[in-house]
Amino acid sequence: MIAFVSGPVAAVAPDTAVIEVGGVGMAVQCTPATLAGLRVGQQARLATSLVVREDSLTLYGFADDDERQVFELLQTASGVGPRLAQAMLAVHSPDALRLAVSTGDEKALTAVPGIGKKGAQRLLLELKDRLGEPIGSAVPGARSGAAPGWSDQLHTALVGLGYATREADEAVAAVTPQAEETVAAGGTPQVAQLLRAALQTLNRTR
Repeated sequence: MIAFVSGPVAAVAPDTAVIEVGGVGMAVQCTPATLAGLRVGQQARLATSLVVREDSLTLYGFADDDERQVFELLQTASGVGPRLAQAMLAVHSPDALRLAVSTGDEKALTAVPGIGKKGAQRLLLELKDRLGEPIGSAVPGARSGAAPGWSDQLHTALVGLGYATREADEAVAAVTPQAEETVAAGGTPQVAQLLRAALQTLNRTR
């Protein structure tokens, strides 16, 4: 198993980072919050979990070992694969997930794309004795790493991808109506989706 990768960041895409390890570029699937903290050319260390499938090897990267552990524990629940587990961590921090499960917060889980009411109820039952209690300060609902808000997180990710501050400002403004619609409908803006939309607007203007 590859427990972590460490080296200079060679590239950052909407859902992937490439870390150079011993002259080899390792593609690592990451959440928007993790990607937002990376800068091309700078050193990075990501805790990783290797998911082996019959036709693929996928490396998932995390900001720390706790996030990786929760990612792996989430997959012990029926119906939870690596993509859904990563989506849960994109919306909620590890401690926010622990808090949601320990308090039976169904609404927090249904805020994750792909989890409906019945799925949330099942997950609350299956994960209750697996995740444990929060180990730090957890904010119910949105991921604590996203505390500055989706717009700040999106702006940071765009600058990390090499766009100028002005371009990032314009892209954030362009997708703001989309995010506000999601909030008005009672949902949580997904930074990964907004990042893809923002990149499309930037490509059209170039």
